[in-house]
Amino acid sequence: MKKLLLTHAPLARRQYYGTRALTRLQELVEVVLHEGEAPLDPQGVIGRAHGVDFIVADRATAIPALVFESLPGLHAVMRSAIDIRNIDVAAATKAGVLVTQADAGFVASVVELTLGFLVDLSRGITRAATAYHEGAKPEIRVGRQLGGSTAGLIGYGRISRALAPVLAQLGMTVLVSDPYAQVDDPRYVKLPMEDLLAKADYVICLAIANEETENLFDAAAFARMKPDAFFINMSRGNLVDEGALAEVLRENRIAGAAMDVGRAPDQMPSPELARLPNVIATPHIGGLTPPASESQAMDTVRQVEALVKGEAPPGAVNLVSWTRRG
Repeated sequence: MKKLLLTHAPLARRQYYGTRALTRLQELVEVVLHEGEAPLDPQGVIGRAHGVDFIVADRATAIPALVFESLPGLHAVMRSAIDIRNIDVAAATKAGVLVTQADAGFVASVVELTLGFLVDLSRGITRAATAYHEGAKPEIRVGRQLGGSTAGLIGYGRISRALAPVLAQLGMTVLVSDPYAQVDDPRYVKLPMEDLLAKADYVICLAIANEETENLFDAAAFARMKPDAFFINMSRGNLVDEGALAEVLRENRIAGAAMDVGRAPDQMPSPELARLPNVIATPHIGGLTPPASESQAMDTVRQVEALVKGEAPPGAVNLVSWTRRG
């Protein structure tokens, strides 16, 4: 029977993997579980993974070159997510180890959280609730109606394609900026990013995170936004120059911001930004719902099903270089 290490600590296992997927996994392979509270470091992975054929890695566990060099019997490393940046794919490819990723089972959950941010920013829900919790009387402010406002989507991938029709249904004008995507829906207007920033009441960052988009939102980008516009980041923290964002927020040069991601560990919002009074922040929970987590966990189960049969699994990212086959 093949052997697999699931690196998720108990809490992460409950939140991001789930009983159904784990039960099915244990029917397919011998599963080694990580029972410590803290994420495994590379030496911890190596120590737990001696003799294993496969690893399913959580987002807080790095899989660097040392792991592939130290585990010659390792055939594949899987992520129950799309984001595989915690895995050194180049080192895996060099070692002949297969790397896989899950499909985007989190799209609906991220769309819903984005809608929550839009409403909260517009109507001051968090601000009012916080005042009441502190025993104070909230300031009554005029809110903004989403219908009739303009949303600008930076990036036109799966989340944007699911979010855009919802925004249009609410009566919002939807602008899109993505140099690599075709926007065929006549309800949306494609614009260069500079023009979009100048027109949008809500700028929603959903671009992919790579070298090209590092600090995509810098001081110049924030300077193009309207003073009464809101910024929402649902992608990754490295798309944002956090110093520039903090400056425009402190100086009230934009109306506020909401974020589920940032440059803190585990893609969390940075505390320095999250504590600002015109910021709403959540701790990277966009995809943290049972349907989203189970969808991606079950993707890894299907990948293991294929692997134990000696077949190429779905979600493979370096299949051509996979030489360590079981």
